[in-house]
Amino acid sequence: MVERQDPKRGDKHAGEARKSTREDRLKAALKANMAKRKAQARARAGAEGHPDKTKTT
Repeated sequence: MVERQDPKRGDKHAGEARKSTREDRLKAALKANMAKRKAQARARAGAEGHPDKTKTT
């Protein structure tokens, strides 16, 4: 017969693995967000030097 673990109790190491997996996901999301923000900032900085074609003066 196969023993089943209570999902609420779990294994000590399972919690640690879950925590590190969550941290890895958060780290990757933060890195992607920072890259996106840097790209947006570069685009804005580049756009300031050139006149916008949609504006009418």
